[in-house]
Parts: sequence; C-alpha cells; structure tokens
Amino acid sequence: MELKHIELSQLVVSPANMRGITKKPDLTNILPSVRARGILVPLIVRPGAEDGNYEIVAGKRRYHAALTVAEEQGGIDPLPCAVMEAGDDAAALEASLIENIARLDPDEINRCEAFTRLVREGRSVENIGLTFGLTSLQVKRTLAIGNLLPRIRNLYRTDKIDVVTMRHLTLASKTQQREWLALVDCPEKHAPTGTSLRAWLFGGSAIAAKVAMFDLADYTGEIVSDLFGEDSYFADADAFWTAQMTEVEKQADFYRETGWTDVVIMERGEYFNSWEHERCPKKKGGKAFVTISHRGEVAFHEGYITMKEARQRAKGKAGADAAKPVRPEVSAALSNYIDLHRHAAVRASLLSDTGTALRMMVAHAIVGSHLWRVDVEKQRAASDAIAESVEVSASEATFDTKRREVLALLGFDPETLTVVGGYDGDHGIAGLFARLAALSDSEVMGILPVVMGETLAVGSTQVGMLGQLLGTDMRTCWQDDAVLPGLIRDKPLLTAIIDEVAGADVAEANAGATAKVQRGILTDCLAGSNGRTKVEGWLPRWFAFPPSGYTDRGGIGCVERSGSIAPLLVPVEIDAEPEMRQAA
Repeated sequence: MELKHIELSQLVVSPANMRGITKKPDLTNILPSVRARGILVPLIVRPGAEDGNYEIVAGKRRYHAALTVAEEQGGIDPLPCAVMEAGDDAAALEASLIENIARLDPDEINRCEAFTRLVREGRSVENIGLTFGLTSLQVKRTLAIGNLLPRIRNLYRTDKIDVVTMRHLTLASKTQQREWLALVDCPEKHAPTGTSLRAWLFGGSAIAAKVAMFDLADYTGEIVSDLFGEDSYFADADAFWTAQMTEVEKQADFYRETGWTDVVIMERGEYFNSWEHERCPKKKGGKAFVTISHRGEVAFHEGYITMKEARQRAKGKAGADAAKPVRPEVSAALSNYIDLHRHAAVRASLLSDTGTALRMMVAHAIVGSHLWRVDVEKQRAASDAIAESVEVSASEATFDTKRREVLALLGFDPETLTVVGGYDGDHGIAGLFARLAALSDSEVMGILPVVMGETLAVGSTQVGMLGQLLGTDMRTCWQDDAVLPGLIRDKPLLTAIIDEVAGADVAEANAGATAKVQRGILTDCLAGSNGRTKVEGWLPRWFAFPPSGYTDRGGIGCVERSGSIAPLLVPVEIDAEPEMRQAA
C-alpha cells in the first residue's frame, strides 16, 4: 500500500465498507481525540470511480469525525490514508473485515506485554508508536507497567485495584512494591490506593522536580519519572531539602549583598499574610520574606516589614536616655466615652447638611477607610483583541477625557490611571475632603459619575438597569468590523445574524457553508469589503437595553437573570446646587 495525505473533499465511503454508507456512526469515543490531535491512524482507501476521488474501505468513523471537526473549526488538514491497489470488492471487504472485526481492544496489561515482546525483537519506541498511531510518551507509559511485580499486575487484571493505583505503583521500586503488597496482605493495616498512594511512596509529600531551585543536572539523588502524570519526583525528600535550602540560602545572601536590610526565611509551611505586613521599599529598610511550602515551592516577597516594625518606626525609636513618656490625661475608657459621644453628635449634625455629607462620602469612595472598601473595575478581557477593541471605542475615549478633567480638578498626579485610590496625600480622607470643600456643588456632582463609572461591575445587573434608565444608545458608542465576527463560532447563530445584516437570501444561500465562510460574509457586510454593501447602524441584539438573543438557548446575561426592569425604574430629579455650609 502507498501512504499519502488526501483532502477531505476527495474521500467518500465505499459500498464495500462493512459499516455501510447510510447510517451515521457513533462518534462518542473518537471525537474528543480527533478534536485534540487530529486523525492519527491512516484510513484504508482505494481509487474511486471518479478521477481524483478515493473510496474509504476502512475508517468510516474517523472520516465522519473529521467532517464534524472540519465543520466546527472551518477546515481540517488532509487525512493520512493507506491507498490499496485497484482491485475487486472482495479484497476491499477483506481489508474492512480485518480492520473492524479482527480489531482487539486489549487492556493495559495485555498491551504492555505485547509492546515488551516487540521491544525484545528489536522494535524501537518510536517505531511502535508509528505502527499503532501512538506518541512515544504513550508507548513509554504502557511499557512502564512491565516494571510492576506480576502479582500487582494480576490484582489489576482481577479488578482488585484501579488503574490510578496501578499507574502510581510504576513509580515504586521493587522493594516498595513488596512493602505495599505486605500491607495488602495484613488484615490490621491499610494499603494506600489512588491518589494517597503517591504521598506514601515519597514519605508523606510528593515533591515535583519542577519546584527545584537548583540545577537538576548537578543533583546526585534519584529522580523518579511519572510517565502518566508527565512529571518527575524526588525519591529522597531529605536529599532534596538539603539541596533546596542550600539554594535558598544562596539567594538570601544575594538579596543582602544587593542592599536589602534582611531576608527572613520563614518556617516550612508557614504562610506570608499580607495583612500582617506593610509595604516598605528597599531604600527605606524593607526586607525580603521567603516562604517554603511542604511541597518544596519557594516564593520571595520583596519590600515588606512587619506591622510591629511599622508601628515602631512611626513612633520613632527612643534612645537609651530618652525621657520617660508622660502619662496622658485621658484614659482608654475615657477616650472611648468621648469618641462615641462626639461621633453621635456629628452624625446627627450631618442630617441637616447634605452638601457636607456628599463631600465626605465622595472622599471615602475615592480614598477608602477601615470601614469602606471600593475597588476599581479591572475590565479584564479574555484576549488582547477584545481589550484593544474596548480601549479604542468612542465610549472609553469619552470616559477617559472626563476622568483626566477630574484628576486635574482634584490636583491628582496626571499620570494616575484612576480616580478611585489615586489620592495619596498626607492626611488621607481629611486632606481630600478639604479639597472637595473648596469646590462648588456642581463640580462635586461632576466627580460622582467618574467615581461610579470606575467602580461599576462589568456584567452586573446594575449595568442593564442604568442602560435602560439613562436611555443609552449603543449605536453611538459601538462600531466593530474585526473582533466581533471572530468571536462567533456557532453556525446557527451566524446564519441568524447574516439574515439580519445581509438578508434572508444570503443567509439561506450560505447556510451550508463553513463557519469560516460565514464569518467572512459578516465581516464584509460590516466593513463594506469584497463587493458587499456596508451595513450602517447595525447593532447586535445583545447590546440593546434590555438585550435579546438570536436563538432560544439563552446565555444573554441579565436578560435571563432579571428580564426587562423598565417598570421598576423611576426617574429621579436631583437638585444640582444644594447649599453648602462653609467648613470651619
């Protein structure tokens, strides 16, 4: 036979195929692997009746799986095929019978024994892989089962242990395998199985080779490869820790030599809690903290001091001859009494001065306090293309212009990316409130939309509610002919959208085309390219307020969560110029 790659369009199922040509086969157990790796095992074909075509004698399921993947992904590479010489139908049927009836689905033990015999007869791992359509790693995994003691293999054959336990035992030495079998035989002890077996093999914690800070080429201890997990582990935990801690100490010395005040190597397994430390740069005496997990992972936390050290620095370090501090006239209990009464009085005063309350609330929203936490919406995008599409939109440009005006109004650093959290004055909320008190009510009211916009959660019901209340028209904000088409993969959805932008005739004519072709039509309609008329003012239904979909399958965000909320919205008129009492 001749081995060659043939385009999908040149292949048809042969009448001689024993699986028939009319019934579509079950692809449940083959489709995932074809999606992930393509067609690995060649189809058996013969020249067809038409020039350039080939009839599939064996491999109908692989062919249909390739058709499905090609439809999903907009195409597929040519398929590997073994081409028979032109002959009669009997020869073709014989090949199909050999491929389908004589096929044996062996268990892992039988396959290991067969592969082992092939290796003894001189076949290489690569050659075995090519013969059976497997990767070299898959062949090595199968051969690794041969390192198990015969009794362990029999336990698997008789369903006494599961496949996970058997695979983990391939990491064990012969001595460890015998120790494990002794636990199996002992009625008073429990033999570890499944995922807990690996921890037992490595003395309680399996340490992966990838966490080593040292060069594995210089490591003299034993490293065991887990072919099934595609990772390696240290056989001797003590030897690993000796080498790992030596490297940690070297790194700590490097930190000290480069100007860090100290390097604190924390106890193994101890967590670095950020709330127990305060940021402090190297030039101001910051330290580096080193955390080491029981699994061998090492992390360096640069530029911190403990909260205790931060308090000591704030108070100033008293010298040996410093004067004894004077006892304050107000005790802790008396101070608490005073604070609570002052708080109650000021809170009642705020009720009659909405202008002051507004400014204080804005200051809290921007700076935060131990009772307030307002976070900036990160606007995390699933891809760079989506991020760029939003960044260059008219809406983002308008908001950024207003944000810069607010930064200038508040006297913030012009390079600050956000208003919320952007104030770092010496007096925190008090300093910002003093700035706000000097502004007019209309100026303060102009700051509020920027603060609210920066802290409005993406994908929330609030976005839909505000869009309806404000009458937001996405047609004036959104225009995209590049990113959106590439994000739509569903063929029925593409057909429905093409019907909307190009008309029913175009949609019907291209309903059977690939998703790639349909996306091209949508792009041409939006951009006015390749001879198609540019569609002006089109808005996907998902962008409307409230949004809707093109199918009955849902997934349109707040439409499914709350439906239309227009009946619940009541327009509110706000007095933009309330009187503001002058701050004392």
